[in-house]
Amino acid sequence: MNFSSLLFLFLYLPLVLAGYYILPKKARNAFLLIVNLVFYGWGEPTLILVMLASIAVNYAGGLLIEKHRNNERLSRTFLILSVGISLAFLGVFKYAGFINGLLRQIPLFAAMPKIELALPIGISFYTFQALSYTIDVYRRDTKAQKSIVSFGTYVSFFPQLIAGPIVRYRDIAARLEKRHENIAEFASGVRVFMIGLAKKVMIANQMGALWDILRGEASSVGVLGAWIGILAYTFQIYFDFSGYSDMAVGLGRMFGFEFLKNFDYPYISKSITEFWRRWHISLSSWFRDYVYIPLGGNRCKVPRHIFNLFIVWFLTGLWHGASVNFIVWGLYYFVLLVLEKYVYGKYLNRLPSVIRHIYALFFIMLGWTIFYFEDFSEMAVFFKYLFGGGFIGHDALVNIISYLPLLIIAGIAATPIGKRIYGKIENKKYTGALVTALCAAAMLICTAMLVSGSYNPFLYFRF
Repeated sequence: MNFSSLLFLFLYLPLVLAGYYILPKKARNAFLLIVNLVFYGWGEPTLILVMLASIAVNYAGGLLIEKHRNNERLSRTFLILSVGISLAFLGVFKYAGFINGLLRQIPLFAAMPKIELALPIGISFYTFQALSYTIDVYRRDTKAQKSIVSFGTYVSFFPQLIAGPIVRYRDIAARLEKRHENIAEFASGVRVFMIGLAKKVMIANQMGALWDILRGEASSVGVLGAWIGILAYTFQIYFDFSGYSDMAVGLGRMFGFEFLKNFDYPYISKSITEFWRRWHISLSSWFRDYVYIPLGGNRCKVPRHIFNLFIVWFLTGLWHGASVNFIVWGLYYFVLLVLEKYVYGKYLNRLPSVIRHIYALFFIMLGWTIFYFEDFSEMAVFFKYLFGGGFIGHDALVNIISYLPLLIIAGIAATPIGKRIYGKIENKKYTGALVTALCAAAMLICTAMLVSGSYNPFLYFRF
């Protein structure tokens, strides 16, 4: 039984919503800050201190930057201090053990004590949110928040704390001060939340189970079985991540906030460039605005542009986890994007749409293989199965056939077909009742699956 998920759905969330709407508007941010910290500290209470320190540093940094606005040198100093301290928190808790492990492999440092620190859940997300705030205050893109309660609510907001999207302060600043919650927005939030929950429980978890089966039998699955396996993981990570993002957007609406979408059907892309415009949009745009453009973007000579892309994709890989395979994954996309930009992109655009789509999916799936395997020897073996050996094993075929309906559903759900159908019936008089019935059914099915199953992986513990 997935007790923690059920506890959240049927105890924590109803109590929080009830308390939020019972309280007067002036007390709601303070209430949210308290329940955010309860949510975050449920498993590791001591790690709340890391978040509180991040809140305090960036809150003070914003105020000091704005106070000394007319003194460029001093305001820049406060920016550097707040950014540096925030990155130090991230570096120590997320990467100290990784760097320590690399150094211990060198004979000179072999006797170095092993460093093992608990990773605060969501530290990459809330650190990037805090960084965007102080940088935007420095750039005069937003005003400093005077209330530490409101700022703390922004940094720690539980709906998107552990799996994004990365929310920028300037996008929700007005709603932190004044929100106009209403029934229509709340109902919309419930619908989006249920879509996300269904993605996670009904599709992502099942695709993950198939991937575990085929990966575990990799030596006997054959080429087709290996490709179906990595396809299952491709579906799992999309429906898991976009499902969490949808739940965050839905929960945000229930509390009067509006978050930007984080995924735009990335698997319909016809190039790698397009894929990264549609995948994890909040992260891509963060690196674009706070790293890529400050480095010079593409308004420079070719060698410099390639260098800028290298830095961005090295950091993108590193952001995803403290492991070499994530860095390789980031640089893999760096190479593909440079090739599309400067080598074969113009030829790719002339190919039929279906060929471009196959091209994109092929390299996306290879990318997820790099992303998944931290052990490079295991990764090499799996790549061997993808491109050699028998066609498909008997056991693998049986498992694939049993999951075939879900694979088809996942393939359809990864396209905008459902959205288009809904757009055609949205204004029909029966649509409201139909959507309500579907949400209720989804809730019952998801609850039953959570009660009866123990497989509910959390893919974002590294972030």
